[in-house]
Amino acid sequence: MNFDNLHQVLRNLYVEMMPMCGDMIGVAKGVAGLGALFYVAYRVWKALANAEPIDVFPLLRPFAIGLCIMFFPTVVLGTINAVMSPVVQGTHSILQGQTMDLRAYQQQKDDLEYEARVREGKAWLVDDEAYDQKLSELGITDLGEIVSMWGERTWHDVKMWFRQLVRDFFELLFNAAGLTIDTLRTFFLVVLSILGPLSFALSVYDGFHATLTSWIARYISVYLWLPIADLFSAVLAKIQTLMLEADIAALQDPAYIPEEGGGIYIVFLIIGIIGYFSIPTVAEWVIQSGGGASGAMGGINKAGSFATGVAGGIAGNAIGRTFHRSGGSTSSDSGGGAPAGQNLATRG
Repeated sequence: MNFDNLHQVLRNLYVEMMPMCGDMIGVAKGVAGLGALFYVAYRVWKALANAEPIDVFPLLRPFAIGLCIMFFPTVVLGTINAVMSPVVQGTHSILQGQTMDLRAYQQQKDDLEYEARVREGKAWLVDDEAYDQKLSELGITDLGEIVSMWGERTWHDVKMWFRQLVRDFFELLFNAAGLTIDTLRTFFLVVLSILGPLSFALSVYDGFHATLTSWIARYISVYLWLPIADLFSAVLAKIQTLMLEADIAALQDPAYIPEEGGGIYIVFLIIGIIGYFSIPTVAEWVIQSGGGASGAMGGINKAGSFATGVAGGIAGNAIGRTFHRSGGSTSSDSGGGAPAGQNLATRG
């Protein structure tokens, strides 16, 4: 499943649905015009009844809102997106830098692990060519060693297959969590954009003035989900880089023999799954929007945490049983970068 294409579809969806906000501009102008009539008439009548001078400046508010409604895609959406775009680009550059470092360290670690296997005399465990060459050197009198090699390599391949199966499962959950957040973000932005002119029109009426600031705060809060997700992915990539640096330092010791394990990598996948569902809460810390978006995410957050806990318990139990039988170890193995490259909408 190519998640890059799915994120690209969501980005295109937002762009293609933006013209639909023009359909609401006509309705919003009518609502705002009626509200402006009541707004101005009430204040002028009140000033005349109290024999007070008419303050013209507050009466300009509905006309300013009306101009925003008439040019909503350009004045409102265009301005907010232009102001927030540098934030998105900045966080994405941070993520790209961390991802590039992670890939370089991962390649260096793979080379050092192979060299360590060669020093150990078991390069045939991970290299098919070395395995075939080793078998060709043995004769019929070495049948016991051949069977021993075949059994050890087969058990090694079975363990690697099982670990890869578990990792693929959690990587799928990780990508699904990112796609869920991206889909909800796109849906919220589309709804706010299409119905934005109506929210502006209602803010003309007395008692609904807070609708204007609430709409702006919620739009910015949801828009910030993308840069926050990039920062979260960058943090995961940095943690993996530090783990790889520690592994590389250990592998540079000629006496060190690498141990096989993938527990730490799976743990960080689970952390990434849970962390993605905390992005709306973090966005609420940056700009308070009345709890609309984060409140809507409450049920999804609980469901995601529950599913992650169940999956983690099943996989942890299975891995523990397998390692116990094989006498293996769950040492640090930062793996190759699913959390590092998987973000909401800027991958690729």
